[in-house]
Amino acid sequence: MVVPTRFAPDVRLVQNAYFPAYQVTLDWALLGDGTLDDTQALATAVCIALGTNALADVDDPLPDPDSTDRAGWWGNLDCETIWDAWPIGSKLWLMRRSKIEGPNAARGATTVRVANYIAQAIQPFVDRNIISTFNVAVIRVDTQQIDALITLYRGPREAIELRYQILWDELINLKAG
Repeated sequence: MVVPTRFAPDVRLVQNAYFPAYQVTLDWALLGDGTLDDTQALATAVCIALGTNALADVDDPLPDPDSTDRAGWWGNLDCETIWDAWPIGSKLWLMRRSKIEGPNAARGATTVRVANYIAQAIQPFVDRNIISTFNVAVIRVDTQQIDALITLYRGPREAIELRYQILWDELINLKAG
């Protein structure tokens, strides 16, 4: 049996605009005739990579100081050996209870950590020649929001831009209350 080395999801997932607490929900996109939309496989794969919790390193500070749960997705266990894949996921979940801090903070700027977590999740796409390169631009929009613009390059083909809004718990709690 030949195992494909490129990740190509069967359906296109669309991120919902409403953020209820920490969770982001995705839904299958349908075409006008009611069939599943299987276009934009790369954007879907990146969305999955960013939305899946990567296993935290032993020395990573966890969001809950009373927990030892380093998260991670069970499907990553032996994924390289079993189906020639890479561990998917990002460490963005580690930011769950973080304050948005500037460059003088002990751990550095929050925007830099967010950009690094995004880059770590996308780098395997370059390593597997799915994309040629990428850019991540992260900016603080206001006191409780960071936006990220991810641009994926695939050689001579048109670049793909993905935009994400990363909202902090305080903002969500204000809207819910």
